[in-house]
Amino acid sequence: MKSQSNLEPEFVERPTRNQHWKDECGVFGLWNDKEASHLTYLGLYALQHRGQESTGIVSLTEKEGAPHHVHHKAMGLVADAYKEKDLERLRGRAAIGHVRYSTTGSNLLTNAQPLTARVKNRPVALAHNGNIVNAAMIRQELSDEGSIFQGTNDTEVLLHLLARSPESDIIEALKRSVSRLEGAFSFVFLDDRQMVAIRDPWGFRPLVLGKRLNAEGGYSTIVASETCAFDLIGATFVREIEPGEIFWIDKDGEHSIRFADKNHKLARCVFEHVYFARPDSIVFGGSVYETRKNLGRALAHENKVSADLVVPVPDSGVPAAIGYSQESGIPFELGIIRNHYVGRTFIEPKQAIRSFGVKIKLNPQAAVLQGKRVIVIDDSLVRGTTSKKIVQLIRQAGAKEVHIRIAAPPTMGPCFYGVDTPNKSELIAANKSVQEICNFVEADSLGYLSFEGLFKSVKGERGSFCAACFDQKYPTPLYD
Repeated sequence: MKSQSNLEPEFVERPTRNQHWKDECGVFGLWNDKEASHLTYLGLYALQHRGQESTGIVSLTEKEGAPHHVHHKAMGLVADAYKEKDLERLRGRAAIGHVRYSTTGSNLLTNAQPLTARVKNRPVALAHNGNIVNAAMIRQELSDEGSIFQGTNDTEVLLHLLARSPESDIIEALKRSVSRLEGAFSFVFLDDRQMVAIRDPWGFRPLVLGKRLNAEGGYSTIVASETCAFDLIGATFVREIEPGEIFWIDKDGEHSIRFADKNHKLARCVFEHVYFARPDSIVFGGSVYETRKNLGRALAHENKVSADLVVPVPDSGVPAAIGYSQESGIPFELGIIRNHYVGRTFIEPKQAIRSFGVKIKLNPQAAVLQGKRVIVIDDSLVRGTTSKKIVQLIRQAGAKEVHIRIAAPPTMGPCFYGVDTPNKSELIAANKSVQEICNFVEADSLGYLSFEGLFKSVKGERGSFCAACFDQKYPTPLYD
């Protein structure tokens, strides 16, 4: 568990990558299409929101009549990482890909995925979304026995377990190996004979199966973190990879076995619906867009306030703001405009500019806000520093009142299942009351969504979701 010490009472902003929730990773795999690498590139493009630090593709091709892996990995965004010559070199009828935001392991090319190795005398490649909470323990055990690790990420432990497994059959070896892992994992695996998809028994992270008619009249099989990747390449959603399932496809067709009890308790990440997933995806059987509108409706029902406008913090707050407006009858306006062309870093001017870091991304419209009582809708409030600057900018634009409404409960604890979050000492809701937070962000009022409103909106039983970031009830032991 992360320390609660060194609390900063004034929550002074300092250089850190944890100013907000950071997305996790995205995985994609495609079997049986001569354009596999190009389609995988497009799939990763659709999943870019899940990770922006590095990306990679591994394809299965033939060299001198033998199956062979070709890979390309690079730091940065998908659009910048691949050239046409790279995709041409990645020829083959099967490929897997990954976009990464580092939650375990440094932001280095050695940690970029898919990871590649030679295991049981065959080439293997592995892409992972999630976080294995007993990885450090397993890593130490394997290191003590002579294993040599190439990177610092948690995913690599599976390759070492696989290499040490006594089973000669790769599926049986995978079954034995993943049974040792605790935490969140949605894996896509490619060797010289098959593509495999594996999801942890809790179902923390989404992983979906799709089909696509290829140019030769046959069907390609696709797995991805989200259905939005299917939409871009014209594929059809079939079903979720079930929690505790190993699914694979080879020359003989599709196969499936289980490595965990079908009745294993579920702990699907509720924040996939609140923030992480793209709004045009279907996650855990529900429309993310409709869920976020429902969150806004519930928020309006629970947190009424007299106002003139409902304004979202773009882009994540837009669907909830629409729902809030529809439920409350208060007009919706885009009172804050987002600059979509701001990269992960920018050069700051030497002369200090108040709220520069927020204003380069978000610009309030004075013509919309002047003299108005404004309800500002956001998906979460993490440290409070960004919310404070947004309130200041809206007041500077002439707003008469600013009321903050958050379409989720207060964030009380960090995530250990594949999301990069601040330490508990840096989460403002874990250390201040709602009124104290309201005073800190300089709003006229502040309201959060209740747990009841949250789970009514996602249309699922509270016990089937992980909401540890809100209630600190972690489903698994936190070994590391």
